[in-house]
Amino acid sequence: MDSGSLKYIPEPAPELYLPPVPPPSRRPSSWRLLLAFLVLFVISVLLYLRFVSASPAFPSDSVFSVPAGQGLSGAADRLRSAGYIRSEFGFKAVAVLFGGSKGLKAGDYYFQERVSAATVAWRLTKGIDGLKGIRVTIPEGLSVREIADLVAKDKRLAHFDRAEFVRLAAPYEGYLFPDTYLFLPSVTSRQVMDTMLQTYKDRIEALRGDLAVFGKPIQDVIRMASILEEEGRTEATRQTIAGILWKRLAEGMPLQVDASLVYATGKKSGDQLAPDDFKMSSPYNTYLNKGLPPTPISNPGLAAIRAA
Repeated sequence: MDSGSLKYIPEPAPELYLPPVPPPSRRPSSWRLLLAFLVLFVISVLLYLRFVSASPAFPSDSVFSVPAGQGLSGAADRLRSAGYIRSEFGFKAVAVLFGGSKGLKAGDYYFQERVSAATVAWRLTKGIDGLKGIRVTIPEGLSVREIADLVAKDKRLAHFDRAEFVRLAAPYEGYLFPDTYLFLPSVTSRQVMDTMLQTYKDRIEALRGDLAVFGKPIQDVIRMASILEEEGRTEATRQTIAGILWKRLAEGMPLQVDASLVYATGKKSGDQLAPDDFKMSSPYNTYLNKGLPPTPISNPGLAAIRAA
């Protein structure tokens, strides 16, 4: 066979390798992610508002006490009943996250303003009491009952009991020193009384020498000072009145002062006396009885004691 009769047969081309085509992506589109985020956000807000946000009945400027050994559920029930939280469930859930399952910190907690259940839970689990000294000014010339009324008005002093204070302090009328005090919210009626009594003892020490020279019993001086606190406002006026009253006592005359009658009738300082009040059968009626009243009629300050 000659070469002219041969035909050229080309070799087959090699097969090309094509990588497998990946399946269509199943990742959600961006708008689906955004929608899911918005749904979660709305649900979170609704849960917060329903269970954790500040209660509309929150008692601002108040003290909440956690007794030793009280469990989380007991505290949650009391908090909800008092208006501090909206939901026991929400409070307990947050408190557990903060370690409250081990128990809350016993003590008194002062809340100045409305806060969320999360803040309440945080403070009670960590023992952040927020207690600050509460400044209470007791003016000169108040009686025991008037002092009790004044202190009881401050709702931050949650452990102060007006009736108990009157019962405890009544025998010490005249010896509760008027001053500006700094009390903790946890202060009790007895502690208020004891503090004022101790202040009297401390302040009267400065007058021991003058009292010894004056020569009259301290009880008489305090009774006279309690009258001067009501009858005179300036130092000069009080000294003048004191001179007149001591002279009346020396001469066996009735003192005839309105302040003791006001005290006997239970009226407040500055109240007008009725004509029948002057006929009142009472040892504090210094129009009918001679001598000083049986007890002081107010709690005098140092200026009135000096004047007496």
